[in-house]
Amino acid sequence: MASPINYDEKIPNNVDLSSDRRLQRALEGWQPKFMNWWSEMGPTLETHDVYLRTAVSVGRAGWAHFDHVKLDEYRWGIFLAEREQARTIGFGEHRGEPVWQQVPGEYRADLQRLIVIQGDTEPASVEQQRLLGLTAPSLYDLRNLFQVNVEEGRHLWAMVYLLHAYFGREGREQAEDLLLRNSGSPDSPRILGAFNEETADWLAFYMFTYFTDRDGKYQLGTLKESAFDPLSRTCEFMLKEEAHHMFVGTTGVDRVVARTAELIREHDTFDIAPHGGIPLEIIQKYINFHYTVSLDLFGSETSTNAANYYTAGLKGRWQEGRRKDDHKLTDTGSMLETPRADGTWGGDELSTILMLNVDLRNEYIADCEHGVTRWNRILAEAGIDRRLKLPHPGFNRGVGVNSAFHISPDGEILDEATWTRARDKWLPTGQDLAFVQSLMRPVHERGKIASWVAPPTNGINGKPFEYEYVHLP
Repeated sequence: MASPINYDEKIPNNVDLSSDRRLQRALEGWQPKFMNWWSEMGPTLETHDVYLRTAVSVGRAGWAHFDHVKLDEYRWGIFLAEREQARTIGFGEHRGEPVWQQVPGEYRADLQRLIVIQGDTEPASVEQQRLLGLTAPSLYDLRNLFQVNVEEGRHLWAMVYLLHAYFGREGREQAEDLLLRNSGSPDSPRILGAFNEETADWLAFYMFTYFTDRDGKYQLGTLKESAFDPLSRTCEFMLKEEAHHMFVGTTGVDRVVARTAELIREHDTFDIAPHGGIPLEIIQKYINFHYTVSLDLFGSETSTNAANYYTAGLKGRWQEGRRKDDHKLTDTGSMLETPRADGTWGGDELSTILMLNVDLRNEYIADCEHGVTRWNRILAEAGIDRRLKLPHPGFNRGVGVNSAFHISPDGEILDEATWTRARDKWLPTGQDLAFVQSLMRPVHERGKIASWVAPPTNGINGKPFEYEYVHLP
């Protein structure tokens, strides 16, 4: 049976917060600091209210309520998925034992580190996107931006709850630090590189919500397998909200490609920049950049940390329960493709458990291919013979075995001079970014949309595109 969320308390929750006065006081002490952070680092554009969904339950039979809400009055809170009473650990050396309701002392530091890293990504994306409302291409898009922002804020609450509830004073200090680090700060940047990149325009936002939020889906999916049950249940509910963020990215790029195709046909040229559209080659460069910085989020191809987390039961594989093996991975090997100094590719056989990051990355890559297929279908239906594609996983990498090499989007290992000459063909240049930025003029009139993107085929929650999703001053 679904657990209702208690909205009578200062902090909405389904974790019976009122019965733990110490935890309640700690979180109520953190709440004003969160609101200060939201005021300083959240969306810049002033609004009266926004048509948002708010979580009101965690059950399968409807969990969200839609209504116009003032952004700073959004009911952030703590919502865990329903507890599965007989759940057992699904992998590692503790496989088959009951899952943990408390943090085992020997895994305390590792679990805290995993939660802090996940928590650090949530406010980072809000910070990266704080100026985008000023240039929103429609009220529909503006609403989606704010929906993503408030839910990333709630995901921060989810991780902060775990730190406060299970990690004592050190957890409380880590929760404070999540508000002190800021995306791109020279003194106190976010932990992961991709969350210090700018999201300076709406094409970048669509790419971020397609590629980088999709990385988030896979990271949450591995934590959902955790033997630490509160973390598992927290991530299970976060995945429900995360699906909308990827929808924003998928359909956002859909709509850019559709508008580009329309302009190509209308003017019978691929050079549509003078006609107010984004050329296919710039879309491809954005794909190349955002896809590859997101690949870096999976870490190095070989990782003893990932292996240790798996063995301990802290972090599993994507859809661990569907895997047909021993769920311990101590006796199997896998091949890792690696670049060689002589410009060729070779293969090294390594223990499977050391390559868990590759396993997760491969699941992600296969998922990303679905989007490219969608976008190419739009081009094909418009009678356009050019196609978009994902670059080779070794291209433009800052992390792992490929990071010391220059590799083309087709997987050719290059010398530095050849790479330098060709780089601007593959990645956005300053001129490309300036051009896209020049298109970013706000369209805040009801039912209207910018020239470089097609309108959506459907509105939100059955509402039409023309609905007044955001009330502006």
